[in-house]
Amino acid sequence: VSLICAMKSALRMEPQTSLSDWKAAGDWLSFRGHRIFFRHQPGPAADSPVLLLIHGFPTASWDWAPLWSALAEDFELLAVDMLGFGWSAKPPQHRYSILEQADLQQAAMGHIGRNVGHVLAHDYGDTVAQELLARHLHREQGALTVESLCLLNGGLFPECHRARPIQKVLNSPLGGLVSRLTSERLFRRSFAAVFGAQTQPGEAELKAFWALVSDQQGQRISHRLIKYIDERRTHRARWVGALAAAAVPQRFINGLEDPVSGAHMVRRYRERVPAADVVELPGIGHYPQIEAPAAVLDAMRAFHRQLGVG
Repeated sequence: VSLICAMKSALRMEPQTSLSDWKAAGDWLSFRGHRIFFRHQPGPAADSPVLLLIHGFPTASWDWAPLWSALAEDFELLAVDMLGFGWSAKPPQHRYSILEQADLQQAAMGHIGRNVGHVLAHDYGDTVAQELLARHLHREQGALTVESLCLLNGGLFPECHRARPIQKVLNSPLGGLVSRLTSERLFRRSFAAVFGAQTQPGEAELKAFWALVSDQQGQRISHRLIKYIDERRTHRARWVGALAAAAVPQRFINGLEDPVSGAHMVRRYRERVPAADVVELPGIGHYPQIEAPAAVLDAMRAFHRQLGVG
């Protein structure tokens, strides 16, 4: 299945929720001795399905703010700032891992008394979702039951991931030095480069994203967080295999202009995933949920209607 959404669908639905409002509506949980920020919103009914939203690198749960109110009409929502991101703890000497982030997602679901849900993920979060999917498919102890999976732009197939120059340097022996020297100006330039030409982040958004990255001097651990690139290669068979098994309904919503994981990732997805369900967003870059939230919402609702959800 292939759908192409017109650019008119890319219009922003509403102004981005401020960081202060987002944080004020959140809460905290403890995970392995670390303080973790999360947002949870009960659904419109007691039996509303749960939607777990998993953010990407280098941002945080605030990425989901443009979709939050609309999604809350149909789902109980849960979004966590993963360890090392946003307002959550950023231990400077920690060995960050996709596997541990998957453990965190399971713990957060347990914290709200759930172990079954749908998943919406982006970028780094796609890889966390692939690990959750693998645990579900292999019926591993403590695994979440994944009812469906919506993936936004991300490195689903490591051989197709086109790392940005800054990512390559961060993942090199010079990574620690580069992390310490990272400035707001450098962040802004590299971050804006992955957006579509016509959907660039505004001044307020760039300031907010930097505030999340630099909270607790988080930019100084970027070289530790970036090791997920190596993990994708190490666990490729498990994580790509989980997608290819296609036992769980999944849809890939992709901003085609993304230089990291755009149209080239769609081609690979179609090659590897049987009966691939893809929604293409022309002119949109790496952050569809921010650049084109209305289009993402339309694509998600259509997908969930097919499943009888929402």
